[in-house]
Amino acid sequence: MRIIKARDISRVVSELAQEANFVLRKDVWAALKEALRKETNQRARSLWKAIIENATLAKNQKLAICQDTGLPIVFVELGQDVKIEGNLKVAIIKGIAAGYKKGYLRNSIVAHPLKRGRPCYRPPIIHIDIIKGTRLKLTVLPKGFGCENKSKLKMFEPTADTKEIKQFILDSVKEAGPDACPPFIVGVGIGGTADYAMLLAKKALLQPIRRSQALASKRLEKELLRQINQLNIGPMGLGGRTTCLGVNIETYPTHIAGLPVAVNISCHALRSASKII
Repeated sequence: MRIIKARDISRVVSELAQEANFVLRKDVWAALKEALRKETNQRARSLWKAIIENATLAKNQKLAICQDTGLPIVFVELGQDVKIEGNLKVAIIKGIAAGYKKGYLRNSIVAHPLKRGRPCYRPPIIHIDIIKGTRLKLTVLPKGFGCENKSKLKMFEPTADTKEIKQFILDSVKEAGPDACPPFIVGVGIGGTADYAMLLAKKALLQPIRRSQALASKRLEKELLRQINQLNIGPMGLGGRTTCLGVNIETYPTHIAGLPVAVNISCHALRSASKII
């Protein structure tokens, strides 16, 4: 049995909240630079340079990559042999609030979805998975709502084929258009229930762009990436060779009578940071 104190969790979450908002992930960096290298449209090239310069300044000066610092989502992988000394959820909530305040990050959370009210720093969304061992992994994903608002879910008939699913994903990206601040990273969840497919699509964004994947999903990811980039939406919706930096698909077993498919789009500022404690 391993004991981890709640205050240590709060400290790590605070650090991750700032890191995620200040420092773009390495795989996203690489994809942005590759898109600039391949681009022939001069207007698009100037936009790629501006996006890269913005991320560089954010990292060097410890500033938010985007003014929309998102609704923070915290993913927890909790070892079954870990004992938390204190309240895990309270520790995470306190850590997010402390990190956002210390980093001068925008407070974008309203206490009630209908009554709204004055924005504040808490609470984040928390997802907890129980795993084997004594490891505790924390991941902070600040999700901006320009792209989050473009999330889609469709409950297909179990007889639906891959062509229908691809068209749904393409239509979802096309509808997002410039409103979701392209270039995109597209997370797709297939299987489970309606709510779980949406969670899979969000978790897909945590995976490295163009990762190694099971053959069926990898082929579908490549086909979707190619077809999305043929839409000519381009950076900031002004045209260009690259509309999408990557497509990640997560799957899960589902019911014999259903086939849920969810799409969760991220803007080019796909921000997440992780740490194992």
